[in-house]
Amino acid sequence: MDLLPTTRRNFIRGTSAVCGGLTLPAMAFAVQESPRAAEPEDKGQAKDEAKEKSRPKGGEEISPAEDLMREHGVLNRILLIYDEHLRLLAAKKPVDGSVLTAAADIVRHFIEDYHEKLEEDFLFPRFRKAGKLVSLVNTLQKQHVAGRDLTAQIRELAGTATLKLVSDNDKLADALRAFLRMYRPHEAREDTVLFPAIRSVVSAHEYGALGDDFEKKEDELFGEDGYFKIVDQVAQLEKRLGIYDISQFTPR
Repeated sequence: MDLLPTTRRNFIRGTSAVCGGLTLPAMAFAVQESPRAAEPEDKGQAKDEAKEKSRPKGGEEISPAEDLMREHGVLNRILLIYDEHLRLLAAKKPVDGSVLTAAADIVRHFIEDYHEKLEEDFLFPRFRKAGKLVSLVNTLQKQHVAGRDLTAQIRELAGTATLKLVSDNDKLADALRAFLRMYRPHEAREDTVLFPAIRSVVSAHEYGALGDDFEKKEDELFGEDGYFKIVDQVAQLEKRLGIYDISQFTPR
């Protein structure tokens, strides 16, 4: 289907659906579903999927803080994919390395090379200049560096190993656990402390301009509606793992 003529910050609400993939550097993964995910979907799940693919319409402005928080939503869904791989490894069940490699590629290109670069180029310098939350900013930047090292480890182990060796499984599990342990508090602190404080270090005009800068960079790297394309790619990985239907996580 054709993409709606929308922008990231000023988009149109409605019922038109958007499909289509986003080709990222070094990102190649099949969209076939695992046997678990290939089971017939119930009507409720099919309805939810249709809603997820429909793109909002209208004249609503997306603030820079909300923009960054939505990108954290993508990261959170990747963390769930990492969680599922940890569960499989612990249960000594087969692991599809291509799914994990694709998830790590999304982290590399969308989170690290785009989202975190926005923070490092546009936010961190302003907080340091204003003398606000400097200790937090310094810690966050160190964690970005550590996260990139962990992503490289995860991708290498998932992409080159058959995961039949116990040593490879242990190394991969350790890298996944370290990534999860660091990024959950990392993003929570940004969402509840750093992002709400952005307005305190920029003028109203600068705040609006930040949104334009974010949109320009996203379009440059991923094309129009890049965020939604990334969300669709994450959903495909969830389906291959059999974790797309979130009703299964409801306590019974």
